[in-house]
Amino acid sequence: MAYELADRLVVGIASSALFDLTDSDKVFRDQGEEIYRAYQEEHLDDTLPPGVAFSFIRRLLSLNDLAPEDPLVEVIVLSRNDPDTGLRVMRSIQTHKLPITRAVFMQGRSPHRFMPALNMSLFLSANQTDVREAVDAGLPAGYVLGPSTEDDMNDRDLRVSFDFDGILATDASERVYQSDGIEGFRAHEVANASVAHDAGPLKDFLAAVNRIQRREEEERLKDPAYRLRVHVSIVTARNAPAHERAVMSLKKWGVRVNDAFFLGGIDKGEIMKVLKPHIFFDDQAIHLASTSRITPSVHVPFGRINEDKPRSGAAQD
Repeated sequence: MAYELADRLVVGIASSALFDLTDSDKVFRDQGEEIYRAYQEEHLDDTLPPGVAFSFIRRLLSLNDLAPEDPLVEVIVLSRNDPDTGLRVMRSIQTHKLPITRAVFMQGRSPHRFMPALNMSLFLSANQTDVREAVDAGLPAGYVLGPSTEDDMNDRDLRVSFDFDGILATDASERVYQSDGIEGFRAHEVANASVAHDAGPLKDFLAAVNRIQRREEEERLKDPAYRLRVHVSIVTARNAPAHERAVMSLKKWGVRVNDAFFLGGIDKGEIMKVLKPHIFFDDQAIHLASTSRITPSVHVPFGRINEDKPRSGAAQD
């Protein structure tokens, strides 16, 4: 019987996002692919250390304890490695006791085009070229930034934070801001307060997270002692009166967040110090320069503000 992905939250993860590949990347860049292949074979049993997205992925997968026989979450490795060099990645996954059993290895080629076939609502990688190509193709992808933070095993929560424009919504209003300034933006948002935004690249991912939250709420109805683990927030440069259209759009899309921070230009990094999300998504590198020093952050290079930006690749991942 086929394993169906349609009703699961499916995330694609490159090994460069899941693990710290600093040493492997240096070998690939300095000595080329053949030496890199030999290096990975020589270090096959050397477990790769956790990378930027490791804690997020581990916590996301832990939610499968809500439905052990029919997992809510599926994480699939999407890698530029060939199957031979990918062996170290899969062994490291096993050693870290991550329940990831599925993978796509494409020697030297980006695997993002398989995302729709695998029902993926998110792909994370440290290869900027792969991420930009995926986003250009209309797929939900992000480039990971920030520290490989130590994971507190006693904290079972999963905190996910999103910017709004260019992430959950399109960048249509951001374009108004770029052309007409802050006053033009505010006037536009007030005039369109009852008109929902078009959905952006990660709206479907939020919807999938919400499905898990509803499953948690069902569990709490059965067991009042159950403690909700998933917490979702938006952290946006919008403030009043532009906040109203954002809230209304979420409602009309049928998605929700637990918390909202309408900051009106306040440094998002200061909020992250207190909020401590396990992952934060934003479309603007200028915001991520602050947040990525504090918390695992993801650049989603969507919209006009990211057009014609320089791209840089990474080693095999």
